[in-house]
Amino acid sequence: MHPTPERKGAPNVSLSPDEIAGYDTYPPKVHQIIEAGLELTKQNLGYSYGSAEPTDGGMDCSGFIYYVLRQNGFFDVPRDSSQQYVWVRKAGNFNAVLSRHEDSFEFDALKPGDLLFWRGTYSIDRDPPVTHTMIYLGREKRTKKRVMVGASDGRTYDGKQRFGVSVFDFKLPPPPTSADAKLSPVFVGYGRIPGLIED
Repeated sequence: MHPTPERKGAPNVSLSPDEIAGYDTYPPKVHQIIEAGLELTKQNLGYSYGSAEPTDGGMDCSGFIYYVLRQNGFFDVPRDSSQQYVWVRKAGNFNAVLSRHEDSFEFDALKPGDLLFWRGTYSIDRDPPVTHTMIYLGREKRTKKRVMVGASDGRTYDGKQRFGVSVFDFKLPPPPTSADAKLSPVFVGYGRIPGLIED
């Protein structure tokens, strides 16, 4: 048994599938992926940079995606968020988002199970400069808000910061306040998992 990483912020959050609006209409493979992700949110896992293994006691964002997708038969998924973005882009399944408004037409194609991508969430020299990824869950029945699942070092759910593997609110970051663009989180877009069968 590994010690639980030191935790700051509020406890991790899980949802059951029946708390997600329209969940019963999702394709079977999307059910599998989302249920695998939600199962990890129940394990009290911290945020652990460089880990893709829940037995380490924590995971990082791309490690979460890597683990969940490999568990569900996507063996060609790359390990880091930048290469996961390239993987989705090369498959032609990507939707760029330039707007800062959550009701933008640019979200019209967003579907549960899609991978979400950000840049500028921490300082790293990477090309492409994608630094964060999560899985889109859909809308929570109770609040009607968009929610996502993954590993984060401080994103929020219900107004409280969480550190680890959890459900989080999917919201667009505010306009940059820092002159250093590398440290200003920007949502870059979303895309279908390559090879996902939707029937």
